[in-house]
Parts: sequence; structure tokens; C-alpha cells
Amino acid sequence: MRYLSTRGHPERRRFSDILLEGLAPDGGLYLPETYPQVDAATLARWRRVYHEQGYAELAFEILSLYIDDIPADDLRALLRKTYTAEVFGTGEIVPLRHLEDGLWLEALSNGPTLAFKDMAMQLLGHLFEYELARRGETLNILGATSGDTGSAAEYAMRGKRGIRVFMLSPRGRMSPFQQAQMYSLMDANIHNIAIEGVFDDCQDIVKAVSADLDFKRRWHIGTVNSINWARLLAQVVYYFAGWIQATERDDQRVSFAVPSGNFGNVCAGHIARMMGLPIERLVVATNENDVLDEFFRTGVYRVRGSADTYETSSPSMDISKASNFERFVFDLLGRDAAATRALFADALARDGRFDLSAHPAFAQVRDRYGFVSGRSTHANRLATIRDAWERFGVLIDPHTADGVKVAREYRQSGVPMIVLETALPIKFAATIVEAIGREPERPARFAGIEDLPKRVQVMPADAERVKAYIESVCRQS
Repeated sequence: MRYLSTRGHPERRRFSDILLEGLAPDGGLYLPETYPQVDAATLARWRRVYHEQGYAELAFEILSLYIDDIPADDLRALLRKTYTAEVFGTGEIVPLRHLEDGLWLEALSNGPTLAFKDMAMQLLGHLFEYELARRGETLNILGATSGDTGSAAEYAMRGKRGIRVFMLSPRGRMSPFQQAQMYSLMDANIHNIAIEGVFDDCQDIVKAVSADLDFKRRWHIGTVNSINWARLLAQVVYYFAGWIQATERDDQRVSFAVPSGNFGNVCAGHIARMMGLPIERLVVATNENDVLDEFFRTGVYRVRGSADTYETSSPSMDISKASNFERFVFDLLGRDAAATRALFADALARDGRFDLSAHPAFAQVRDRYGFVSGRSTHANRLATIRDAWERFGVLIDPHTADGVKVAREYRQSGVPMIVLETALPIKFAATIVEAIGREPERPARFAGIEDLPKRVQVMPADAERVKAYIESVCRQS
């Protein structure tokens, strides 16, 4: 299996190379040259694998189609070390919970940091450590977070040999619990940087640093954001696991509703669908920062600046530049790298927008690729959280509530609708109190976390300042 850049860089890379690299040299995102195809017989076999051998073995079946430069026994061992009941609280790893007629929740937030990002990040920690040891190298991970990626990455990488983490977050834009999870870590290899700005500013800095190839190579810069293909690949697995749990027939179709900001989580669903998983609809649920909903409704992709990015009660989706969206547009345009580069490297830089409404491919967004979308507001979130609690005794976080609200608009008779859970409610306690008048349950290991000492550097939204800090830390180590 070889990987190509969405912007046409001529070199084809193997998995272990792009694992450590992140962005392609031309600023594009990596995708496989082709998506492996699975038929009904394979799906039936994977159903048996999941029920008889568990999630880790299902993950091996899927990931081994994409990874051919890690020995099979080593890959299986890494997956078995990652997906355990001890780490994720249940042997099912991603159990389904029935919410109401035709609608299910897939529990993805039972990992160490109580967010779905743990599903991929725990594996990345093991993959990075394995590959770096194999090469005798070190890696400086640079990431950006709107709330959950940062803590998931830091908990996965803390204490790992040969790895430092530099995590950018928007100052004051995350919940107190999210900030405390990150900033209270005192591990020597973890470095938190609070940027004066919004998440998109943090993301732009990561891309700018990654685009400086001399700096990237000199200091061995890698990424853990969903621009890293390995992150996305790990997330593909739970779409298959959700389908297996919700269906009995191997040809039965399901839909997934996915709270979406950076388009990484739902892009994994797109990949699963392209492989042959019988997905009817991929429902993109946004908050008030509705850049993605606007595109899927109108064909216009219009990024917003910091001043026009709203601070909402589902803060991990306060994103106006969806990094992974380029992967889908590349497929939508028939894998035309020149056309993709013209949109993302030229039109966005020049105009801050592009318009595909008149392009023949836009008509395929729903019919061929299954995408639909919707928007949720603060009032919608409160009402959805309250309704789920009062009618079903199920407490959901604000991002999952966005997913449930939009999922209800697209339910179809006979097609199970699976909402991907984003995080546990304790991470957003203030909104839960506003919705139901009581604090959500807090795992004992997080008691008093907001009162712990914190270690964080505050910086302006300046890539050169961040690069200077990284260089300073590396020289001192």
C-alpha cells in the first residue's frame, strides 16, 4: 500500500513514513492510492471476528489492509495492547446504547481522557514508540486542540520514549475541565502552549511549521491532529464495529450522525463507506460555526476569521477551517490533485472561499457519497440534553447533543441511525447544570483536577514564536 498527496506531490510513501511525517511536502494530506474493497463475505467474516475475538482483532483485520510495512505479529500485538477493557472500561470497547426508536449512541468516550479522541490516540502512542525505536530516532509532536485532541494526545504520549509533545490550544476557549486535563500534566516531555486566538489560529501555526521543511526535518516535527493519516485510519474501525452491533444482516444499511468541526471523525466514516461498509447516510452535525453545514447545503465553502468564529457551549467544534475536508473534496473531484490544490492552496488563500455549487461533482455529495448536514444551537443543545435525561435517563455531553439533534432530522424507517458519542458530560459541567440543574458524575480519578497546579506557556498567534520555543526546548534537552 502506498500513499499519495491530495495536492499531487509525485512521491508515493509507505505507512511508517507518513506516520511520522503528518502533512505531505506540498502541504497536502495523505490518502491511500486506492481504498481496499470489502464484500459481503468479508463483512460476514468481520462480524464473526468482532463477536468471537473482540475489537482489537477487528482493528487488525481493517488496519492490515492499509499497513504492510509493520510485521503482522507486531501490528496485532500493538492493537491488543491498545484496545483493552482496562484502558476503555469495557471489553466491547465501543458499546451501542439504544436511545429511542431507530436511534443509537455509540459510546466512544470510555478511554483515559473521556473523549472519542482516545480511540485513535492511544494507538498512535504505541505506533510512534514502536516505529521510533525501530529507527533509533526521536520525534517532536506539534499539535493543535480545540479541547479533546490535546489531552488525548498528551495522555497517550506521556512518558513515551523518544517523544516530546508541543500542544497548542486557544487561550480561555476550552472548558475548565479540558484545560485542567492538559495543563496539570507535569511530565517532562509534555509542553502546553496557550495561543492568544481561536483554534483555527492554532491549526494555522501547526500547518505553517509543518510547511517549513527545513525546520520540520531539523527538529523531527510530526503531528497527531487528524491531518495525520494514522489517526483517521484508527477511527475507521469503530464505524465497522457500530454497524456490526446495530445489524443482523450483512447487507443491512445504517446511518451515522457525527458531531463535526474539523471533519476528521466523519471523514473516517467516508473512508469506511468507500471501502464498502453499507452506510446509507453520513450526517454532519455542526454547531453555530456552521462552515461544513453551509457547504453541504449550498456548495460554498467559506472559512471564517477569528472574529467570526463563535465561542459556543460545544467548544470542541468551534472551528471554521476544517482541515480534513480537503480529503473528501479530493475524492469528490475524482482525485484531481491539480483541482484540489487550486481550491485549497490558491482560492482559500486568495478569497477565503470556494464555490462548487455549479460543479457537476456537487450533485454527487448526497447521492454517491451519502452526505447530509444540519446545525444545532445552544438552545437546541440544552433542550436535547434535557430531553434525553428526562425521557430516557441518559446524560449526554453538548457535542453529542448536537449530533442527536441533527440525527433526528434524518432518521429513516428501517435504517438504524447511530450517533457517535463525543465526550462524557463531566467535561462540560456548566452546560449540563444549565440543562438539567445538576452536576454530571465525575470519575474518582478526576476529583479536584481543576485545582491542581498548572504548567502552560502563553504566546501570541505567531508561528515564529512557536518555532523558537520548540527549538529552545530541544536544545536544552
